[in-house]
Order: sequence, then structure tokens, then C-alpha cells
Amino acid sequence: MIRNLQQDECANILASNYIGNLSYIYRDRPYVVPITYFFDAPNNVIIGYSAEGHKIRAMRKNTSVSLGVSEIDSVNSWNSVLAQGTFKELSGSNSKAQLHVFSLGVKDLIINKEYRKLDFISEFSSKIYKDDFPIVFHIKIDELTGKIRNH
Repeated sequence: MIRNLQQDECANILASNYIGNLSYIYRDRPYVVPITYFFDAPNNVIIGYSAEGHKIRAMRKNTSVSLGVSEIDSVNSWNSVLAQGTFKELSGSNSKAQLHVFSLGVKDLIINKEYRKLDFISEFSSKIYKDDFPIVFHIKIDELTGKIRNH
């Protein structure tokens, strides 16, 4: 049976994952790319980061984006959430503070969900804090929908 998820169920799925598929428009064409994200539930925003490139240039031009997150056990057991919202690039001390929130949040998810070793976590952090500070952004969620199928 397939049913719509309630808002709290959608938020729980978004909050318990850190890999999603970001959708954006560039030159009138849709693109979908996997990203690492953190859902800041109290502020209803998705925090992400990226180097300067195609994705960032596209989202600066058209700020309407979406993030899809799926948990799939089998063809008869899955759930999927779509967060539609608005891209906002962060700057200055706010950017650094939000990258810190992102880093701590994703580390907690990895440790608690995957039981990974701490040396993996330090590798994750070193990839975020390179010499070139990444572009940090929010996706302010305008609409959150989801479906579940369990047999």
C-alpha cells in the first residue's frame, strides 16, 4: 500500500539522512546531483556546501530548487521525501557558523546511524575545511511532501 506521509514523518526522514538529490534548473534544463546535506529542523532549512561551479552558478540564477531523499529497502518497502524551496547563499561569519552546524550534524548522523570509526569522521572534516572555504548555502523549505510504500 502506498500512502502520503504526514509532515512530521517527512521531517523525520529528512533529519535522519544526509545524502539527497538536489534538483535545479540551468539554461532551461533540469539537473539532479547527489549532495551531502544537513536538515536544520528548528529553522526549517537544509544546509549544504559546494565549491564554485555549475551547480552554484545555476542556483544563483534560479533560486527555486528541490531536494529528494529516499530510503529504499525493496520494491515493496520504501519512502521518499521531496523538499521544495529557495536557495540562499550565505556569507561571512554566518557561513562559517552554518558550516560548523552542518559538520557537527552530519558527523552525529554518521556515528549514530552507521557506527563508523572516528578516523573516518576526521577525514570527513578535513574535506570540508580545505584552504579554499566552500560556498555554504541554505535551502529554505517552502513545501515538504512524501510517500511511503510498505507491503
